[in-house]
Amino acid sequence: MKMPPNRQDASSNPATALLYSFRRCPYAIRARLAIKLSGVEVRIHEVSLRNKPQAMLDHSPKGTVPVLLLPDGRVIDQSLDIMCWALAQHQASQWFMPDGALSAEVQALIQQNDSAFKQALDRYKYAERFPEYPATTYRDRAEVFLDLLDQRLQQHAYLTGECLSVADLAIVPFVRQCALVDAEWFYASRYRHLIAWLDGLLQSAWFISVMEKSQVTNLR
Repeated sequence: MKMPPNRQDASSNPATALLYSFRRCPYAIRARLAIKLSGVEVRIHEVSLRNKPQAMLDHSPKGTVPVLLLPDGRVIDQSLDIMCWALAQHQASQWFMPDGALSAEVQALIQQNDSAFKQALDRYKYAERFPEYPATTYRDRAEVFLDLLDQRLQQHAYLTGECLSVADLAIVPFVRQCALVDAEWFYASRYRHLIAWLDGLLQSAWFISVMEKSQVTNLR
């Protein structure tokens, strides 16, 4: 993970880090999950996407969540980098390779999720914006990744083995979003192992806690 340059201003020195977030955004969810499981204390500021705080835009002109402002003024505005920062605080040996990096397997899964699957998911979810094909065509494209995940989960409890990994945390918000597009279809589908994995994670106390509605709260 490459850390961003140092930035200082009067609002960048709270006792704890500040995360600008949006409750339903899958990128923000993955960041909050990593923060929760790391045990590091972070203040969460829920953002209105129609009225984004100027302070957030000043620190990250890209204008999308999540954005993490560290006590020393540094800004991390990519969700995977926020995950790596959080998980490295207390449990590095559990989440990373000995050299402090994510495994190639984890990186490859997340990359496929964030590229081909995310593109298909967006078109499936908002099919009316992409009238070239029916929603089922975009769902078929998304199923390439769903098939891969289900095959992996036939072999072990989590995506990369018998223990929860960064891959699970990074990918579950997007599978959740896919399931919500047409829950009846998803839960009647052939993805029995994927469904069990998704439901198990969604019903966990830590997932439920990061999905609670709040304007500004402490997450630890």
